[in-house]
Amino acid sequence: MKDITPVADGWELRVPDHGSVPAQVPGCVHTDLLAAGLIPDPYLDLNEAEVAWVGRADWTYRTVLGPLDGPGEAGHERADLVFDGLDTVAEIRLGDRVLGATRNMHRGYRFDVTGLLDGAGGTPLTVAFTSAYTEAERVRALLGDRPNAYPEPFPYLRKMACSFGWDWGPTLVTAGIWKPVRIERWSTARLAGVAPLVTVDGATGRVEARIDLERTPSGAARPLTVRLRVGGSVAEATAAPGTDHLTVSCEVPDARLWWPRGYGEQPLYACEVSLLDGDEQLDGWERRIGFRSVELDTSPDEGGSGFTLVVNGVRIFARGVNWIPEDVFPSRIGADTYRLRLEQAADAGVDLVRVWGGGIYESEHFYDACDELGLLVWQDFLFACAAYPEEKPLRGEVEAEARENVARLMPHASLVVWNGNNENLWGFRDWEWEEQLAGESWGEGYYLGLLPRVVAEVDPTRPYWAGSPWSGSWDHHPNDPEHGTAHSWEVWNREDYAAYQDSVPRFVAEFGWQAPAAYATMRRALSDDPLAPDSPGMLHHQKAGDGNGKLARGLAPHFPVPADFDGWHYLTQVNQARAVAAGVEHWRSHWPRCAGTVVWQLNDCWPVTSWSAIDGDGRFKPLYHELKRLYADRLLTVQERDGALALAVVNQSGQEWAGTAWLRRVDVDGAVLAEARVPFTAAARTVALLPVDPGLRPAPDGGRELLAADAGELRAYWFPVPDKDVAYPEPQWDLELAVRGDGADGTAPVVELTVTARTLLRDLLLQADRLDPAATADRGLITLLPGESATLTVRGWPDPTRKAAATALRTVNAAVIR
Repeated sequence: MKDITPVADGWELRVPDHGSVPAQVPGCVHTDLLAAGLIPDPYLDLNEAEVAWVGRADWTYRTVLGPLDGPGEAGHERADLVFDGLDTVAEIRLGDRVLGATRNMHRGYRFDVTGLLDGAGGTPLTVAFTSAYTEAERVRALLGDRPNAYPEPFPYLRKMACSFGWDWGPTLVTAGIWKPVRIERWSTARLAGVAPLVTVDGATGRVEARIDLERTPSGAARPLTVRLRVGGSVAEATAAPGTDHLTVSCEVPDARLWWPRGYGEQPLYACEVSLLDGDEQLDGWERRIGFRSVELDTSPDEGGSGFTLVVNGVRIFARGVNWIPEDVFPSRIGADTYRLRLEQAADAGVDLVRVWGGGIYESEHFYDACDELGLLVWQDFLFACAAYPEEKPLRGEVEAEARENVARLMPHASLVVWNGNNENLWGFRDWEWEEQLAGESWGEGYYLGLLPRVVAEVDPTRPYWAGSPWSGSWDHHPNDPEHGTAHSWEVWNREDYAAYQDSVPRFVAEFGWQAPAAYATMRRALSDDPLAPDSPGMLHHQKAGDGNGKLARGLAPHFPVPADFDGWHYLTQVNQARAVAAGVEHWRSHWPRCAGTVVWQLNDCWPVTSWSAIDGDGRFKPLYHELKRLYADRLLTVQERDGALALAVVNQSGQEWAGTAWLRRVDVDGAVLAEARVPFTAAARTVALLPVDPGLRPAPDGGRELLAADAGELRAYWFPVPDKDVAYPEPQWDLELAVRGDGADGTAPVVELTVTARTLLRDLLLQADRLDPAATADRGLITLLPGESATLTVRGWPDPTRKAAATALRTVNAAVIR
């Protein structure tokens, strides 16, 4: 059997003008320098700029490999040194021998070191990294300049693009051994590749495992057996002498289907491949797979051409979020972090996560969690917001990277679509690239040629889409909302969020609205005194072009200018939730014409003002709680349709929803001016539209009326005028605190805080982190009519008092009538 020895200990990093410091592998230069106290935390204040030199320097890692048992003792014919990931441009030496060079962060590397590790004193292993800037600028000089949305050279090498900075991320250009290293010792043959094609036909699951072998000279003439076990089913095939490629197929009767969350369960089957020489096992491979079918329906119809995911024959409205790397230093992201963040996504009603093309192919921990949680994965190939040269040395790297990662990720049931790039087809058409390129290559050959061919050859069980946005062909504009996928960024950049309601894209793969991080997050990361929207640290942690200007222009149609930082912070977070709600409610009400929304973005990689629902310290913005409402199976929303109001009863559950809607035209003081009860029935996975009687439409004059619609436990509001024109009363409420537990066990008590409205309370928010940085609340924005109550559960608040709670509560009322 193959023996594996991790190479994780004894590493050191040579630091210019400093000698050496201990190095963590996996890790990166920045994390090692941080641990040694040689650089400040780049996530704090303006420290990012102070450590910019790190990305421009060259670095060397070194360890000593001890001797291995010789062939006569252990029976191993071959020893390989395996790197799962090197970031990015490196030369590897063992003693005085150069083993090879690398230039791709997204690939693994294997070097034959047979007979090189038998010295009694050990053998030095060095990995010398050249600055990514140096290599990228060398390739740019060789191939010529290409247009780019950012002034950084990331398109010229295969590295995580966002380490060069983005409109939500810092510029921290990493280097290092970012994935595990090991020595593998083996004899006769090994499994060089396993690519399982998983399909289902009726009740029968089928796995067709495509196997690649590597043999030693002594194993070349030997017949070998490959055994495939899936659950309780077993199949075998013989690899004849000299054969290095074969296929073995296994059928699983009565296979249980894997479903997206909300549609069924997620049964997973152990899929094991064993390589045998007679009765001796030489090598093994194991993953978990799930049986399900997936299609992408892009057929033309009267409205253009759609983009609808179909899983196990069921058409799905995708309730999605975009995912960026959880940390600029990916080696710090562990299984627990992935699991927590993805559980939070699932708890918010998300059923699709798009892995964005400026990041990385994520760890197995990410995809394992998605498999278990029923989260569909849309996987971008790693190209974003730039023209990418197609010549050598890049083209061969792109193909090798694609083949390796398609094969690595294809066992995962959660993975349902491969996407060629992020915004590059759109950029070519709309961002003046075509003129600047003047015929030079820019990536089209990857997206429309190479990548679909790789997917068709390696993973034909899944659909491929050329880009996001993409209309399906050059016959239409790449970001045509009537065809394929669309990105809606004009609204955030130039318009009020009400403009989301001006169109119904077939699938909204990106849209979003900014808001600052939670107060405790900013206070931890920034020493600005006082903290202000334009204080030095706040501006440095706002990476979007004219980001604060867009936040201000987004507030202007709805609210008066905030009086202070606290008001600005609250209102910008309210506006983020309101903006995303305006889009999702509108587009969900148009199912099945619109078949999905993918909010930009779920997470952050550092403390920053951004489009995220969960900030860089893992705290929830109000948007996160709003997603729970927006992405629930059942949603109630009032929409303008053809000049009149309609109540959309959105039912994405698998059961019929029938009941009676109670609609009330209400005065801001709580008096009911008119009402109606309307029965409704919404079949499973459908939307029912109920016309609203014109007599129930609130009058805009004076800003004193609103519409409230109830169905079961759900409510929707509709206001005819912007908040700044609503005649809000001075907010008044009663507070009650109930404390569960006394903290005697060392944990903070659980506090139930009940708010009873004595007036209309619009978008009441408890900012729990202002009570204590560790405190959390289970609810976000709440609107209450007079006499209504809401209970919030607060955890992590060690010294609860009603007085403190009152200081952490804010309403739109107070922001408007101050």
